[in-house]
Amino acid sequence: MTEKDLLPVLQSIAESLQRLAPQAARGNDLNASDAFVWQAEGWLEPVKTVSRVHINLLQGIDRAKGMLIENTERFARGLPANNALLWGARGTGKSSLVKATHAQINEKSKAKLKLIEIHREDLVTLPKLLSILRGSKHRCIIFCDDLSFDTADTSYKSLKAVLEGGIEGRPANVIFYATSNRRHLMAREMIENERSTAINPSEAVEEKVSLSDRFGLWIGFHNCDQDTFFAIIEGYAKTYQLPIETEALRAQAIEWQMTRGARSGRVAWQFIQDLAGRLGKTIEG
Repeated sequence: MTEKDLLPVLQSIAESLQRLAPQAARGNDLNASDAFVWQAEGWLEPVKTVSRVHINLLQGIDRAKGMLIENTERFARGLPANNALLWGARGTGKSSLVKATHAQINEKSKAKLKLIEIHREDLVTLPKLLSILRGSKHRCIIFCDDLSFDTADTSYKSLKAVLEGGIEGRPANVIFYATSNRRHLMAREMIENERSTAINPSEAVEEKVSLSDRFGLWIGFHNCDQDTFFAIIEGYAKTYQLPIETEALRAQAIEWQMTRGARSGRVAWQFIQDLAGRLGKTIEG
């Protein structure tokens, strides 16, 4: 094969190698964005626009809001702060609060916090992520949404070791925030099953529920009352300048919540999206 024939072959090989691992080469630059999604293959995917609402639109969770903001502010300033578990009813603003808090802190802080989302099924690769972040000058929030574990799932052990165990421990520039519908991250029937079938029931249950103890900050969320639901609806309507009278807005909101059988921030947002569509208005969120 002549040099002329070899050149296209080498070029083709080089292009193939670039396609195989382009992200590993450029995907771990924390300067690329303020938010990322961790890919289990070993790279951080930058997120240009985070899907979130402004923190002022999160109504009825003032205590939770204050606790998380205060904890995150301390972390941003390099002071001691806790891993946080936001637990409670579905659609009550847990993940929205994490994302809104990140934006709120970054609006005030010169040293931008990095928000890195890790999917629950990728938790086994958490040590790999921490090894990338450990030497970084940036302070990072690792965020896992809808964290929970089923009967045969043992990945909670690796998470527990990472949060406070192991020789190296959690890097000083990293904090872990998680949301869950379960306070102990395990279904009640799982805990009861462990208690009934284990040789030493108390030890088996302790092994399962002790994961939540690794979160120094527990923040509970509960379904909102009617007045809070109205406050959320009216806040959205005002922000997005929806042309509707308050009385009509409330009447339609009540009808909507009855069809859903629940009152929550998520239900309120879904109602506002429907209302805006019917009114021919465009909203972002």
